[in-house]
Parts: sequence; C-alpha cells; structure tokens
Amino acid sequence: MALSADLSVGRLRRTASGPASGADGWTLGALALAALVGLPIAAILWAALSGGGSGETLGALAGTVLPTYIANTALLMLLAGTIAAVTGTGCAWLIAATRFPGRRVLGWALVLPLALPAYLAAYIYAGLLDYAGPVQSALRAAAGWEAGDYWFPDIRSLGGGAFVLGFVLYPYVYLLARTAFATQSRAQFRAARSLGAAPSRAFWRVALPAARPAIAGGLALVLMEVLADFGVAEYFAIPTFSTGIFRSWLAMGDKPAALKLAAVMLVFVIALVAWEARSRRGRSDSRDGLAARDSDEPLVHLSPSGKALAFAACCTPVLLGFVIPAGYLVSLAMTPTAQGSAGDLATYLGGSLRLGVAAAILCVAAALLLAFARARSKSRATAGAIRLATLGYAMPGALLAVGLLAPLGAFDIALTRVARDSLGWSGGLLLTGTSAVLVYALGVRFMTVAYNTVSGGLARIPPGLDAAARSLGAGPSRVLARIYAPLLAPSLAGAAALVFIDTLRELPATLILRPFNLETLATRTYRLAGDERLVEAAIPALILLAAGLLPVLVLNRLGKR
Repeated sequence: MALSADLSVGRLRRTASGPASGADGWTLGALALAALVGLPIAAILWAALSGGGSGETLGALAGTVLPTYIANTALLMLLAGTIAAVTGTGCAWLIAATRFPGRRVLGWALVLPLALPAYLAAYIYAGLLDYAGPVQSALRAAAGWEAGDYWFPDIRSLGGGAFVLGFVLYPYVYLLARTAFATQSRAQFRAARSLGAAPSRAFWRVALPAARPAIAGGLALVLMEVLADFGVAEYFAIPTFSTGIFRSWLAMGDKPAALKLAAVMLVFVIALVAWEARSRRGRSDSRDGLAARDSDEPLVHLSPSGKALAFAACCTPVLLGFVIPAGYLVSLAMTPTAQGSAGDLATYLGGSLRLGVAAAILCVAAALLLAFARARSKSRATAGAIRLATLGYAMPGALLAVGLLAPLGAFDIALTRVARDSLGWSGGLLLTGTSAVLVYALGVRFMTVAYNTVSGGLARIPPGLDAAARSLGAGPSRVLARIYAPLLAPSLAGAAALVFIDTLRELPATLILRPFNLETLATRTYRLAGDERLVEAAIPALILLAAGLLPVLVLNRLGKR
C-alpha cells in the first residue's frame, strides 16, 4: 500500500514538472518558430556582411541618402519622443496625484489616441491645416488676408510628423507612468513635503526618479513605433528609413540598397529592444501606494485655478490625439461624396477580414505552442527561442517585408525551377506575391501580441489541475479538451481579436507583400489619401478607428491593474 502511494506521488510529481521527452518536443517546436521569425533578421545580416558589391552599395548609400535617413529618423524620434514623454508623464502625474473635476473620465479618455493609426491622423491634420483646409480658410475669411499675408506652420514637415506621432503615441508613456505613480510609496513623497519641499520639488526629487524605469519603458515603445512608421513619413515627405526602404525596393528596384538600409535600421531596433528590456528591470510596487491608489486623499492639493489648469492640460492631448481627428472623420463620412464612394467597401473589407482571420489563426496557434513550451520546458534553449520568436513586434513592417522577400524570393525561384523541370510547371513563381507570404509576415509581426495574451491566461491555470487529471489516467487530448480549452477560451479569443485588429491597421508590410488583387482597408485609405481624396477615404478610415478602440480598452484595463 505504501509502495503504491509512493508510486502515485512520484507519478504526480513527474506529471506536474513535465516529462523529459515532452520538454524536448516543446523545445524543438519553440526553436522552429524562432527560426521562422529569425529568417528576415538573418537575411538582412547576411546581406550586410556578404561580399561582392555590398561594400560599394553601402559606400554609395553613405555618400548619398544614408546620412539624411539617419538624421531625419533620429530627429523624428527625438521630437516625437519628447512630446510623448512630457505629455504622458505630466498627465499621468495629474491623474494619479491630484483631484480635479473630470479626472475619472479623463483617466481613461487619455488612452483613446492609441485607437487612431498615426497615418490616419496625418491625413486628417493635413486636410485640416493645409492652405485650402478649413482652419486657414477660416483665418483668411476672418482677417481678410490673402496668400502671402501671413505665416502658418507647415504640417507637411518633420515637425508636423513629430506633432502627429507624439500626440497619437503618448498613451504608451501615460499608461506605464500612471501605474508607476499610483503604486509607488506615498510615504516618501509626504516625508519630502513635511521637510519643506514644495510639491514641484518633491515631484522632481522623489516621484519622478521612482517612476523613471516605467517612463523609459513606455518611451522605448513610442520610439519603436516612430521608427516603424511609414504612413506619416511618406505622406509628409519625410525621408526616413521606412520610406527609404520602401522606395529602394519598389520604386527603384534596388534590392541590395533596400537590404543595406534595413541592416542599418536593424541597429536602431536592437538598441531600442535592449533599452526596453533594461527598463523593465528595477520596477517595484509599493503596498503603500497600492493601498492608497483609489483613495480620495490626493498627494497634491490644487487651488481652483490649479484644478482648471489640470483639467485643460489633460483635455488637450485627448482633443488633439482623438476628438478632433475622430470628429473630422465623422463629418467627412456624413457627406454624399463619402457615402457614394462606399459602394466597393465590401471588396476591401472582405480582403481585410480574410487577412485578419488567417493571421489571427496562425498567431494563436503559434502562441499556444510557445506558451506550453514555456510552461513545460525550463531549458535555456526554450527561453532563448521564445525570446527570439516574440521579437517580431519590435521589427518595423518595411524591414520585415524586405527581410522576408530576399530569402523567400531565392527559395521560390529554386522551387519554381524544380517544378518546371520535374512537373512541367509554367505558371510563374509559386510563393512570391501570394497571400501566404503576407500572412507569414503578419504572423511574425504580431505573434508577440498573441503570446503575451495566451501566456497570461495559461499562467492563471493552477498546474495541479493538469497533474491531477493526468494522475487519474486522462490522456493529453482529454486534458486539453476538458481543462485547458474552457479555461483558455477567453485568452484565445482576446489574442485572436487583438491580432485581427492589428492586421487591419498594418500598412507598410501589406503594401510591399500583398498580391496585386488584394486591397485592404489600410491600403485603400492610404491610396485615396495619397491622391488627396480624403473625403472618399473617410468611411474606411472610420472603420479602422472604430476597430482600434478594442485594444485601447484592453490596455487601459491592464494599466489600472
């Protein structure tokens, strides 16, 4: 009897920790996914380090366009990052530490600009602020001015691009900073105040240093998005890495130059990923802050005029980043021209839906494999493979597209040659220019979104449930169907929804990799806006804006937690 009990206990322990053979299988699966994600990175590095004419190409780029791309990209990141950091940190402190009318509504409204793709904001603000737009037209009508009588800032400039990107992306900083301010120790801040420090001095010397890792993490995410941006830079004619890669590959057909630009851009990506990972270390929450987070007692008491200024300071980013663009889109969508051009809406809406569903299925399946690999295998190889497999979200769409096209194009040519010689195939390339390659790229790009959601759901399932079921004789398929499937269903649905929405909004990778007969909401909006037909683009743009509200609400809820 004792021997039987010992065997049962031993079996239970082996089941909970995962068998060795299963761990090897999970590791192999994670390594395979990591290899697929690492393919574009390897192709770009190979192109940068290979011999032949690569040195001449890089030298020619260094003497012509490369300094411009580096300077514009760095300056755009600096300006947009400054706007996002100042706006996000300031609003987070006001929401977390003070009390003023409208604070609760503004607390979640400040996240809304993330629902607006940056390229849509660029189209809208260009339509509003151009010479023929309603703002300048109203100024001329009110003042009786003519062309040349006044100065007005040019929105189609690097400064205009920084303005758009900064006020659309600041919620990344706001969310992390708000959580950091709300969870840090209030006793330290009050101690500084009791020693005679003014509220501003206590903020700079106590609250801000404690929240610096969270602010740096949010700023790293902002800079990643600015680096990856294509739509704003292209529409405002700002030469950056993304626009340079796009033009070199498609407009000029210079694939070696595009790969060299992607290699230099990859250096920026690696630096930002390392910074973001470093910023995650050192964060700590205080029980004092957590206990007082929802307290009605503010850290800083504002005067009536201070409350009015705080309300205005928190309202301004919401107005600039969401309310004004969304209101302008709604007004355009109500016009007869916009409604008359929506007759073919079903065509590109169908393309977006098919692409989004395929990418969601692929990402959720891959995320499940990675999440189970992390839970069942504790090897360093598995951890490294998961880290590499979830690196795709940091890779700009243009970089990812050219990094995939180079090796897949060579493989496709070899495969087509074999099919032609062996089977008499004469139908052209089998993979290049197909939806399969685009879905593959989107899967690499958004696998991180699905993995974070699925792994979070899996972590909430007690491992004892699996162990108990296996000890009672249930096979892996039954355990999966009876335990994991019901408990993971919300996480799987959330992951699929987030990937689906991100796929709808993705622009550069879709433009480069899509088949000629595939049009999506994003590409349709881009082409109409590029032809200065913003009224006709209003309805698809409004659909993209509405779709973006779901992940924003999820982010806001996670930020509160």
